[in-house]
Amino acid sequence: MEYTTRERENNSAEKRAANQSQMASPSICLLAALLALVSCQAIASDPSPLQDFCVADMHSPVLVNGFACLDPKYVNADHFFKAAMLDTPRKTNKVGSNVTLINVMQIPGLNTLGISIARIDYAPLGENPPHTHPRATEILTVLEGTLYVGFVTSNPNNTLFSKVLNKGDVFVFPEGLIHFQFNPNPHQPAVAIAALSSQNPGAITIANAVFGSKPPISDKVLAKAFQVEKGTIDWLQAQFWENNHY
Repeated sequence: MEYTTRERENNSAEKRAANQSQMASPSICLLAALLALVSCQAIASDPSPLQDFCVADMHSPVLVNGFACLDPKYVNADHFFKAAMLDTPRKTNKVGSNVTLINVMQIPGLNTLGISIARIDYAPLGENPPHTHPRATEILTVLEGTLYVGFVTSNPNNTLFSKVLNKGDVFVFPEGLIHFQFNPNPHQPAVAIAALSSQNPGAITIANAVFGSKPPISDKVLAKAFQVEKGTIDWLQAQFWENNHY
């Protein structure tokens, strides 16, 4: 009788252990999936170099994240150089700015190096309108003039961080956040240099994307989103949304 009782207790313990093991399996799978997701997010940036350089082969048929490497025996100094004349003022557009970006498309040697640079010219009262860089953090230095700059955090807070910058000042715009620069001086232009943490940072100008998409977003959708009359949206979509990135 004593043996039978112990046997039953052992069987019950074994069943509990089996049930716990079955319950633990989905939890372990979920944890593994979460860790994999976090790992993917941690490496979701420009590909890191595994050699001294990987000059972009613009004519390679191979499709990769970035560009395939040119055979090193064909690489020369010109692949790391561009006579960009970034010391020369640029003509601005109707919003009063001009962004001259030097990325991997202009300097193939930037491939896998995770960096690019831009000169930004601002007319008096000109602005680089609200936009985002989906693949890069930006650090901006004012070379001439004064700029009012800022960025807005993501939902739900949408907090504005802004600052007035003078010559020599530096400001950082975090990756992917909407940001802008405005020259408040009605008489003098301004100039800035920006470094970006991607060989191809990309730019999405908010007004251009929303009101100038091709084909256009339904005016009913935008009227609802912005809580305005449909005629207002139609007027905005009829404007010429000029690109200021050259």
